[in-house]
Amino acid sequence: MRALKPMVPAQPIAPLATPTPPALVKPALFAQARAALERHPQIVNRHRMALVDFAAPSSEPRLHIVNLLDGTTTSYLVAHGSGSDPDHSGWLERFSNAPGSNASCSGAFLTADPYVGKHGPSQRLQGLDPTNDNAMSRAIVLHGAWYAEPTLAGARGKLGRSQGCFAVGDSVRSQVMAQLGRGSLIYAAKLVV
Repeated sequence: MRALKPMVPAQPIAPLATPTPPALVKPALFAQARAALERHPQIVNRHRMALVDFAAPSSEPRLHIVNLLDGTTTSYLVAHGSGSDPDHSGWLERFSNAPGSNASCSGAFLTADPYVGKHGPSQRLQGLDPTNDNAMSRAIVLHGAWYAEPTLAGARGKLGRSQGCFAVGDSVRSQVMAQLGRGSLIYAAKLVV
C-alpha cells in the first residue's frame, strides 16, 4: 500500500449555517457523514464533504458535495461498480470490499493524492472503515468517464458501471476534484428510509 503524505492536524468541524441538512441530502445520510467526519481525525479539509447516496438510481445526481460553512450543495451523477449491479439495472444492489469484486464499497473515504492514469486526471481514495479498507489496494479512485455523462443517463435511463470506482462525467471531473481537494471526506452509503 502506498504511504500517504502527512497532513495537517484536523481542525474542529465547521458549524453549518443551518441546523438542518441540505434539501437534496437525506437527513440520516447527512448525520452518518457528520459522525464519520468527527470519528476520523485524518480528514483535514473540514469545510466541505461529499456524500454518495447509493439508494438513488445512477440516472439521478447522487454525489452531493456540501459546503459545511454555508450549507450549499452541488450534486453530480456518479457511477457504481459492475459487481454491485450485475444485471445493469442502474441500481446498486450490494457492496463489497473484496479484491476482484468490481463492486462499490461503503463508508468513509479520505481523498488522497491526485495522479494521471488510464482515465486521465484521477484521485486516490483511502478507505477509513472496515467496509472499505481495501480501497487503496483495489485502486478504488475518483475519476472521469464517458459512461458517467448526463447524455448517457438521458439516453439509456442509467449510467454505465465502473470497476468499483466513483466515476463522474469527464465534463465535470475537474470541477469535482477541485471542490474536494486532498484531505476531504467522501461518505458512501445506501440508506433506505
